[in-house]
Amino acid sequence: MTVAPKQTVRVTVGGEELAVRSEAAPEYTREVAAYFDDALRQIRAMSPALEAHKAAILAGLAVTDQLFRARRGDQELAMRITALADDMARLLPPAKRGTKVSGAD
Repeated sequence: MTVAPKQTVRVTVGGEELAVRSEAAPEYTREVAAYFDDALRQIRAMSPALEAHKAAILAGLAVTDQLFRARRGDQELAMRITALADDMARLLPPAKRGTKVSGAD
C-alpha cells in the first residue's frame, strides 16, 4: 500500500491562515478545518471575552465530545444489528444457520 504524498493546503481557522501538510485530499483538509473553525466560532459567540487559546481548547473538547458520542452510537448500533442477526439466524433451519448464533437451540 502506498502512502499519498503530503500536500500543503492553506486554511483559515479562527481568523488565522494556516498551511496544513496532509496526506488527505485538499478538499477533505479544508472541510475538517472549516468544521473546527465553525466549532471555534460557536464558542467565541457564547463567550466573546474568552482568550483565543482557551476558546480553541473548548472547541477541541466540543469536537472530541461529538466524536466520542458518534463512536458510542456506532457501537450501540453494531450491537443491535448483531442481536437482530442472531435472532434472525435462530429462525433459520439448523443446517442454514451460521456458526455465530448465541443461545442456539
